[in-house]
Amino acid sequence: MEAVAQNRTYHVAVIPGDGTGPEVVREALRALEAVAGSEQFKVELVHYDLGGDRYLRTGEVLPPSVLDELRGCDAILLGAIGHPDVKPGILEKGLLLELRFQLDQYVNLRPVILYEGVDTPLKGKGPDDINFVVVRENTEGLYAGAGGFLRKGTLQEVAIQESINTRMGVERCIRFAFDYCRRRNRGKKLTLCGKTNVLTYAFDLWERVFYGVAPEYPDIQTDYAHVDATCMWMVKNPEWFDVIVTDNMFGDIITDLGAMIQGGMGIASGGNINPQGVSMFEPIGGSAPKYTGQNVINPLAAIAAVQMLLDHLREERAADKLEQAIKRVVARDIKNLAAGKMGYSTSGVGDLVVKYVSGG
Repeated sequence: MEAVAQNRTYHVAVIPGDGTGPEVVREALRALEAVAGSEQFKVELVHYDLGGDRYLRTGEVLPPSVLDELRGCDAILLGAIGHPDVKPGILEKGLLLELRFQLDQYVNLRPVILYEGVDTPLKGKGPDDINFVVVRENTEGLYAGAGGFLRKGTLQEVAIQESINTRMGVERCIRFAFDYCRRRNRGKKLTLCGKTNVLTYAFDLWERVFYGVAPEYPDIQTDYAHVDATCMWMVKNPEWFDVIVTDNMFGDIITDLGAMIQGGMGIASGGNINPQGVSMFEPIGGSAPKYTGQNVINPLAAIAAVQMLLDHLREERAADKLEQAIKRVVARDIKNLAAGKMGYSTSGVGDLVVKYVSGG
């Protein structure tokens, strides 16, 4: 086969995780297998049982040996993290954030794209209006974990959470956003989302770096919007946006808003990107434990995560073929993306994607 001759073989780590994560990952891997066969490249998978069940069984969250193995992969596919029997924060900090920090996945990439056939809650808006990408700084800001308590548990308790913004961290995120905007080649406009009128230290740095880098990209139009205004315009005029770059906390908030206007968590996927290392791709809807084992959860977000993974590996033909299959499913078959309301089971949606990838 051509792929073997060209040695197009990718080593992908798979972390199915908790709740419905294994179910959606199962269908995502079926789609990956189908498109790899169609485009003649090889994928070697290594599965890891990280998540709530392992933590409850062994007390381990992310063993150092596993982290070392992950560093040697071409990409990581994650299902979902979140277990009802594990205290909130243990898995989120010990696994999700630790992977981002240790693997230096300094960009969270979130496409917000409304496909034909998918409903949006925005009156009068359609696929031509909702097509933008959020580039979120992923390893600094309020999520860096700086801060602490003073007199904890008393009436005089003080809690401090500090936002850490380094010149290096801000600049590499902004440069990624400019490069991505150029490669995307759609509106060629990059918007900095911040809060310069209140967060006068952190976003003074962001604004100075943003406009300092901008002259190196004369083909990219630049503008700025406060985060509250960004939220308003995402609802009122989403067509104004092409690529948005912002810090960790604001990015976390506006990407969930983005998921809602693109049709819901059932279609929303994201990537945690290290351009010089290993990146991780995932659906963003969470583990949805109440649906575990029912075969009713929507796998399209996980399949879209595979599409992002392939695009990141520069398998553009395969990524496009998978995206076209997703578009056909939502345009022709599924009329409701919510779990249990799709008209198809989880595996049934996977069957449709595989059929369309295979030319059906």
